[in-house]
Amino acid sequence: MDDVFTVYKASQYCKVSPQTIINWIDSGYIIAYKTPGGHRRINIKDLEAFMQKQGIPIPEEVTDDARKRILVVDDDPIIVESIVQSLEEDEHDYEVISASDGFEAGLQVNHFKPNLLILDIMMPDIKGYDVCKKIKSSEDTKDTRIIVLSAYLDEEKFKKMKEYGADACFSKPLPLSQLKTEVSRLLES
Repeated sequence: MDDVFTVYKASQYCKVSPQTIINWIDSGYIIAYKTPGGHRRINIKDLEAFMQKQGIPIPEEVTDDARKRILVVDDDPIIVESIVQSLEEDEHDYEVISASDGFEAGLQVNHFKPNLLILDIMMPDIKGYDVCKKIKSSEDTKDTRIIVLSAYLDEEKFKKMKEYGADACFSKPLPLSQLKTEVSRLLES
């Protein structure tokens, strides 16, 4: 993965904004691809070829800070893609992956070890209360922050989710700007 950049990493490498990188990709100046989860990825060789052609200096070395890891769990691919893309293109350079069911989410929690979980609790094979309780009661994952999403929750159920360990609850459809603010707040605290 060292030879592939996220939009944010490419923007740091070129010393431009993430939006500039997106514009260059959309205009066809930089070759990029999308992962099945909707993440844009740029091969470093393609980026450097573009940089040379444009006269943009290529850095000697790239430092890789410890990136915050986020797991998005939802069975709606459109919601997943919009959340993932929004967070990936954030200035915080989060490492974001997604899962579309409870089984995959369980595997990812164990292997990816997310700092934050964004969880749709109204999925066919997920009991949101149980997931929150299990994550918060395990020694390995008790510090994982949890944001719960649902189209069908009222204040009473949100209160119950918080009792089970959710750090924040949002109703769908959710404003992405509000979600990004909450993600940033939870990961900084």
